[in-house]
Amino acid sequence: MAEIKDNELIITDENGNKHLMEILFTYEHGERGKKYVFFFDPSDEENVMAMIYTDDGELFEIEDDEEYEEVEEVFGAFIEEQEKSTK
Repeated sequence: MAEIKDNELIITDENGNKHLMEILFTYEHGERGKKYVFFFDPSDEENVMAMIYTDDGELFEIEDDEEYEEVEEVFGAFIEEQEKSTK
């Protein structure tokens, strides 16, 4: 289960422990009707993760290879845009 507030994502693991993550950005794929959240642990900013999320606060791993490749492309485009805006 997860809770999304502002730019934070609080993930509760199977043991009931809460982990605070920072949201980098979200993305919605209209044709698939899925929403994706890109996030990282503030103590490990280099390790960005992406998961499918629902409005009910559920997170799901991306298991389809084609879908995962598309999400990687979206992340790559995001990084390129960030690099352009810092120049």
